[in-house]
Amino acid sequence: MQVEELKEKISTTGNLPQHIAIIMDGNGRWAKKRGLPRRAGHREGVRAVRRVVEAAGEIGIKYLTLYVFSSENWRRPKEEVGFLMRLLEETARKEIVDLNKNNVRLTTIGRFEELPEAAKRVLKEGIDLTSGNSGLTLILALNYGSRIEITDGVKRIVQEVKEGKLAIDEIGPRLFSDYLYTAPYPDPDLLIRTSGELRISNFLLWQIAYAELYITQTLWPDFAKKELFESILSYQERERRFGAVNQ
Repeated sequence: MQVEELKEKISTTGNLPQHIAIIMDGNGRWAKKRGLPRRAGHREGVRAVRRVVEAAGEIGIKYLTLYVFSSENWRRPKEEVGFLMRLLEETARKEIVDLNKNNVRLTTIGRFEELPEAAKRVLKEGIDLTSGNSGLTLILALNYGSRIEITDGVKRIVQEVKEGKLAIDEIGPRLFSDYLYTAPYPDPDLLIRTSGELRISNFLLWQIAYAELYITQTLWPDFAKKELFESILSYQERERRFGAVNQ
């Protein structure tokens, strides 16, 4: 189906996912296939982000979480990490005005304070500028790792128990969710992974307990509106039972 046909079918089918999360994978392989340096793949990946953000806002998705930089990505070569941080700053500076114009609210999850100062400053400006917007909420997972997130949540709970602010009997799944980075947002309904890899890569481990998974062979720089709409249509065609049995 063509893009407009997919869009029309999505709108008539209904049951739009409220929150989509994406593991954006394949920038390096995209570049290698073309005999280009890895940084060329990362730059092309930024264009894919722009396309997907526009498409998500266009059809009424409320939350979009993108796995931009994991806590494990610091292990990459120093030169590549430096380039990625500069690209993050450069992209944020270029895109913030358009995000605001399109009523997109920008925010982040992860250990934001450990990012380079220049990137933090530009992102903070974008977060402040778009804080009052009511359209798509774009959540960038930066210096994010789900195991660290869960560990940080446990530490906060333990501290509050020690201080007498929280009783052990109060602790349960719903309360625990309030101690995660994602506390202000609903859990993802749909998790997309590009490039065909069949793993979660330490991303939103708690939050995707009942998310629908969509794996595509498409490398992230080639992911566009058509691919996003196909993933949403696949989601709409599934029956979500959350552990129950439909009668």
